[in-house]
Amino acid sequence: MKTVLIVEDDLINARVFSKILSKRGGLGVKHTENVEEVIKIAQSGEADLILMDVSLSRSVYQGKSVDGIKITQMLKSDPRTANLPVILVTAHAMEGDRENFLKQSGADGYISKPVVDHQQFVDQIITLLPTDKD
Repeated sequence: MKTVLIVEDDLINARVFSKILSKRGGLGVKHTENVEEVIKIAQSGEADLILMDVSLSRSVYQGKSVDGIKITQMLKSDPRTANLPVILVTAHAMEGDRENFLKQSGADGYISKPVVDHQQFVDQIITLLPTDKD
């Protein structure tokens, strides 16, 4: 079973995403907004894809406040996690944001909140999940 790591500071959103992904997508789900934990899970291969909230209000790394863009940049610049697909999720969906956020972060995809079409949400994630050869 593929596992999606949800990096989200809003518990309601995290629960909604979890439910959609497990029920509709048949996917395993982990959730954290702890940056060290995100990096550990990514490096250990416990997640096949990361759903990254862009504006994390409480996330701190090495004493500095970080958002989803910064965490994604960190993951993409580490050879151990560079190939792990990251999908940005944000409510700040203004025109031009999508391209901007993707370019800044190096993320593989972008979904705007609220998620209205649950099937499309699942499909977007499944499309980016790596296919195993085993």
